[in-house]
Amino acid sequence: MSTPASAVPGASAVSGAPAHSSAGTGASSAVEQRLAELGLTLPEVAIPVAAYVPAVISGNHVYTSGQLPFINGKLEATGKVSSGTEGASDEATVSPEAAKQYAAVCAVNALAAVKSVIGDLDRITRIVKVVGFVSSDPSFTGQPGVINGASELLGKVLGDAGQHARSAVGVAVLPLDSPVEVELIAEFA
Repeated sequence: MSTPASAVPGASAVSGAPAHSSAGTGASSAVEQRLAELGLTLPEVAIPVAAYVPAVISGNHVYTSGQLPFINGKLEATGKVSSGTEGASDEATVSPEAAKQYAAVCAVNALAAVKSVIGDLDRITRIVKVVGFVSSDPSFTGQPGVINGASELLGKVLGDAGQHARSAVGVAVLPLDSPVEVELIAEFA
């Protein structure tokens, strides 16, 4: 497996597929500046490949669709998360540590989806809930540790507004054989 871009200083997380802009005009938000301090760039939002949209507004909440760890247009890893040796079996495996980094990439992609509908991430008043799915080897029970990658990233870039309720769910398989998927609910003003 390659090193996640989130682990490489100065790398940007850019979602895959043809995109529509998540970027507005004018100066970057404080949230985007904090992402930049972490060596991350808010990506363009991928155009969905099925019958859904990246995010919707209901009242003063944004609900994102599940986000995968696309970096520079490529799904960086495939397979199940396992505590065993990476690549030791015929089935592709991803270490919990790498999966945690991919969960952070998913969170950045989710923030891009939020920005695409509210225009400015500084309008976020709270991340209400994060739901993380981990494609798990049957014996793997460390899903909360994997999804901490998303939770910790949101805390770093949003401060107190990034503290949230959360579910971390182990599943048999995810779309495109992704090891992790993250969705969120954000409140905004």
